[in-house]
Amino acid sequence: MSKIFIPATPDAITPEWLTDALGAPVTSVDKEMVGTGQMGDSVRLTLTYNGAEGPKSVVAKLPALDPTSRATAAAVRSYEIEVSFYRELAPELPVRAPRCYVALHDPVTDDFILLLEDLAPARQGDQLAGCSVDQAAIAIAELPKLHAPRWGDPGLESMPWLHRNTVDSVVMTTMLVTGLYDGFRTRYTERLDPDVFELCERFIPRLASYLTERPGPWTVAHGDYRLDNLLFGTDAGGPPVAVVDWQTVAHGPGVADLSYFIGAGLLPDDRRAHEHDLVRDYHAALTATGVDLDWDDCWEQYRRHTFAGLMMAVAASMLVEQTERGDDMFMAMANRHGRHALDLDAESLID
Repeated sequence: MSKIFIPATPDAITPEWLTDALGAPVTSVDKEMVGTGQMGDSVRLTLTYNGAEGPKSVVAKLPALDPTSRATAAAVRSYEIEVSFYRELAPELPVRAPRCYVALHDPVTDDFILLLEDLAPARQGDQLAGCSVDQAAIAIAELPKLHAPRWGDPGLESMPWLHRNTVDSVVMTTMLVTGLYDGFRTRYTERLDPDVFELCERFIPRLASYLTERPGPWTVAHGDYRLDNLLFGTDAGGPPVAVVDWQTVAHGPGVADLSYFIGAGLLPDDRRAHEHDLVRDYHAALTATGVDLDWDDCWEQYRRHTFAGLMMAVAASMLVEQTERGDDMFMAMANRHGRHALDLDAESLID
């Protein structure tokens, strides 16, 4: 059997390849870079057909052109994970994700391509600006559609690309993040709020304890559920919200997605005023599906997982191409997540 060609750069995506991939005669394609992702590149393809019907446009997701980001993606299996999600899990989950037309990955070269539904005129959220409480409520209402269907399902452990939170992975993650922290501290200390920096200094030595004690039951967790990875409907159209960028999806604690989103998505004053009600809404929607999660357990997990975003800000900022927007985004995340953990005394929940 001949090897399937994977066009891993925008220039390699031709009308001929699209004709084979979509099963409709594509005569021309216009390309436009879209999105703000740093672990992969996205291109909007506007298509013309010869006497056939097909999607007028699709979004192609491809390996990052930046060598640092691409090497990081290979090390943490980002491309394999996202392709596997669209192949194996997306069709059965009611969470609103783009329809996937093509999902290809080469395990040898780590080349991949996804052809995804173009959800324009839906608009990407802005991690730097934050969101309104109403937008937060829309995003949070989508989470039970991801978490509830496979809540506590032991079958998820049989998917090695998804079930990555093992004893060995805790050791490796602890070593990785601890090693990266020195560079993070050197680069960003002056941009961190002083008490957030002090929190980082206390948290990093306790990282192994935090990662080891992750209460179950576990489910399908997005792992990077934040505004830059959400598309919101506009007056011109689009779904109320759609979830993209599934490179970090994992078998893990669902409530961590909730903490992560609220901690970074809402500005601190809005978060303090509304987070209790928003967590109540999530809990009510989740338990209405039959999930057995005590409210006190939910709230304690929510507090504890405020550290998930702080850990992500430390690691991701040092593993991808450094850009001005990236620096601003990671500092917004670090300061907001750190403030979140301080406000809720999350340190008291780490042994």
